[in-house]
Amino acid sequence: MESSRTTSYSVVSELEGTLLKTPKPFAYFMLVALEASGLVRYTLLLFLWPIIALLDVLGYRNSSLKLMIVVATAGLRESEIESVARAVLPKFYMDDISMDAWRVFGSCEKRVVVTRMPRVMVERFAKDHLRADEVIGTEIIVNRFGYAIGLIQESDVDRSIFNSVANLFVDRRPELGLGRPIISGSPNFLSLCEEQVHAPIPSNYNVQRLHVQLLPVIFHDGRLVKLPTPATALLILLWIPFGIILSVVRLFIGSMLPLWAIPYVSRIFNIRFIVKGKPPAPASAGNLGVLFVCTHRTVMDPVILSYVLGRSIPAVTYSVSRLSEILSPIPTFRLTRVRHVDAEIIKKELSNGDLVVYPEGTTCREPFLLRFSALFAELTDKIVPVAMNYRVGFFHATTARGWKAFDPIFFFMNPRPVYEVTFLNQLEVEATCSSGKSPYDVANYVQRILAATLGFECTNFTRKDKYRVLAGNDGTVSYLSFLDQFKKVVATIKPFFK
Repeated sequence: MESSRTTSYSVVSELEGTLLKTPKPFAYFMLVALEASGLVRYTLLLFLWPIIALLDVLGYRNSSLKLMIVVATAGLRESEIESVARAVLPKFYMDDISMDAWRVFGSCEKRVVVTRMPRVMVERFAKDHLRADEVIGTEIIVNRFGYAIGLIQESDVDRSIFNSVANLFVDRRPELGLGRPIISGSPNFLSLCEEQVHAPIPSNYNVQRLHVQLLPVIFHDGRLVKLPTPATALLILLWIPFGIILSVVRLFIGSMLPLWAIPYVSRIFNIRFIVKGKPPAPASAGNLGVLFVCTHRTVMDPVILSYVLGRSIPAVTYSVSRLSEILSPIPTFRLTRVRHVDAEIIKKELSNGDLVVYPEGTTCREPFLLRFSALFAELTDKIVPVAMNYRVGFFHATTARGWKAFDPIFFFMNPRPVYEVTFLNQLEVEATCSSGKSPYDVANYVQRILAATLGFECTNFTRKDKYRVLAGNDGTVSYLSFLDQFKKVVATIKPFFK
């Protein structure tokens, strides 16, 4: 199909099966169940999938949707659902975008997204990344204490969406409607539109130009790497007991063996290290050590660097949990974020030998580098950039909303984790502050060469930007008493008993 219309003022587009290639929202409810509640709710929803699928086949779409909503959200705080919608879902939505549909949607001046899912699960992504002006979806009923009761306000979802679109376009009909073909006997918003284009949207549909750009997802949270479709969710569930045992064994062996032996023994446990470039020799006694300036992907970065170097390299950290510091096989030194105090800490440790720093101050999962702090460039001209990256299959080894002490456990729960470490040449004196360059120029230069090595993009985002997006705080992890840590553990496992 090729339309003669080259641009439209307004568009109303269905999300499921149109802007998103996946027509069924089951996997997104699985993410809400896991990330906002826990494994019990995730398992329950997975076991109910045959009933949900059967209801869909028999034409009871409203009943199928309501069953998913009640299992995924009943008893959850509305703020928890919003947190998952802000931090976890956008990455999976973005990976599922149909670019043909987006090209048509983004070419219109007024953009409305329609979804059968609860509006709270979609609105943040639709407005921030799809650049939608309005989002129409179902509304979760929340009690006066702020908890979802598992019900929605709409009895007939299709009729409610139809009425909402009609009320939004009282004076003028929407010019373009994007969606799946109309089901006989069910009211559909497409009938309100002057022109209807059925999904999948043809790639040759004419558009003049894009009014907005699709914004990438740079920060995201959540433990799952893959979208939990029924088959994938079952595979992950079956793997978890084996993964926990494997993780404990890997961590125990790693704590017992000398660092130089880990890369060799790791092959037995299906862990792969890829090392490129030539690392510098250890600092000799009485000389300042080398400062390894690394990209930051997981909490395991400094430990992996010590593994591949075969010796313990101390690391300075910004905010890691006390438990992570206790369990770390290498020395760690916590920075205070007071510039002159941090400078003294780094200079003192460099006088004792080599040191690892992470100028980004936090991890980033996507192929982007956050802005580099320039502090390291002021303190030494013996700078060795190190590009670090990792690949996992099931579980992410970082979190902004969860308990960071579990990060190493989740990393080693993956069937075949891979770490890549690329040593670049030590900076020439002409590229350091010793030649008169400003610390900011040196930091930006190091960021650029590391990004080029990894094929990443440089950004000006900072640690605070990440945590404000994902967790609503500045990312500071304070030291907690044993009682406070116990209370946090109880708060973490409490949803399992809801």
